Amino acid sequence: MAEEQTAAQKLLGDFAPELVRLTDDVLFGEVWASEGLSQRDRSLITVATLVALYRADQLAFHLPKALENGVTKNELVEAITHIAFYAGWPNAMSAITQLKNIVEGADAS
Repeated sequence: MAEEQTAAQKLLGDFAPELVRLTDDVLFGEVWASEGLSQRDRSLITVATLVALYRADQLAFHLPKALENGVTKNELVEAITHIAFYAGWPNAMSAITQLKNIVEGADAS
C-alpha cells in the first residue's frame, strides 16, 4: 500500500522536490521531532510567529495542527488577542477569522 502524501508533497509534488524533501525531512522530521519542546509548544510558537508575520496561507495548515497538538481554541484566541497589541490589529483579525472558520467547520462535522 502506498504511503499517504504529506501536505508539502500534495502542494508542491514534483514542482519543487528539494523544498518538499527539506520540509518533510528536516523541518518536520528533525526540527519538529526534537525533544527540546513539546509538539503543543511548537505549535503555539509557530502560530504566534505566523500571526505576527501575517502569514495567513501558512496559518491555514498550522491552526488546525495546533488544535491537534493540544492547544485549545481558547488558548489560541488569547494568544492571537495578545499578539494584536504587538504585531498589529489586521494580523490578529485575519488570524482570528481563520481560527473561527476552522473551529466552526470542525463543529459542523
